[in-house]
Amino acid sequence: MMNNRWLLLLLLPLSLILVSCEDEVSYSDMKDKEQAAIDRFMALDGVVVISPAQFILQNYTTNVDNNEYVLIDDVYVQFVRNPYDVPGAKKIEQGESMTLLVSYTEYSMMEGSIMSTNEQESDLDEMTVTNDSGSFSASFLSGVMMDNYGTSAVPSGWLVVMPYLHFTRSQANLAEVNLIVPHTAGTSLAATYVYPCFYNITFQPAR
Repeated sequence: MMNNRWLLLLLLPLSLILVSCEDEVSYSDMKDKEQAAIDRFMALDGVVVISPAQFILQNYTTNVDNNEYVLIDDVYVQFVRNPYDVPGAKKIEQGESMTLLVSYTEYSMMEGSIMSTNEQESDLDEMTVTNDSGSFSASFLSGVMMDNYGTSAVPSGWLVVMPYLHFTRSQANLAEVNLIVPHTAGTSLAATYVYPCFYNITFQPAR
C-alpha cells in the first residue's frame, strides 16, 4: 500500500501538468477575455471616457453625474471627490511621504462579485506613500489587503491618482476614487491570472 501511495504522489504532479497543457490558454487569449470583461463592465455601467485634454480643461476633475472616467497609465479613473478646495487639505509634495488610512472595495469584473473589502472592519488599511521627484511609491503597513495578499506591495493602479489628489481628515470631504484596473496594474494575483478589478477607494491622512 505504501508503495502504491508514493507512486500516486509521484504521478499526480505529472498528471496535473498534462491536463494543464491540454487546457492551456494563451496569454493573448487571457488578455482578450480581460478586455472583454472591461468593455462589458463599462458598457453596462454607462461609463463615459474623457480625453486627458478634457480632464485638464476640467481642472483635473471628472464629472460624476455624467459618469466620466479618464484613462491614466492604462487605468480608468473617476475622481468621485477631490477636496482640493477644502481648507487644510494637502497633496503629497515632492520629497514628502504621507501615511494614509484607506477604505476600499475590490470587485472582480470577470466574476461579477466582491473579492475583498475592509468596509466591515473596525480598522482601516494603512499605507505609506512617498513622492520621489514626481514618482510615487507605496507600501501597506497593515490591513485587509496586506493580509489577503501576503505582501506590503500596493497595486500600481492605486498610485496613478496620487499626483492629483488632496487629502483631508474632514469626513465629509474625503478623497474618493473609482478605478478600473487591468492585471498589469493590479495585485500579484491579478497579474498571475490576468483579470481586471474595479475599486472604490477613499483616502485620509492617518494624522
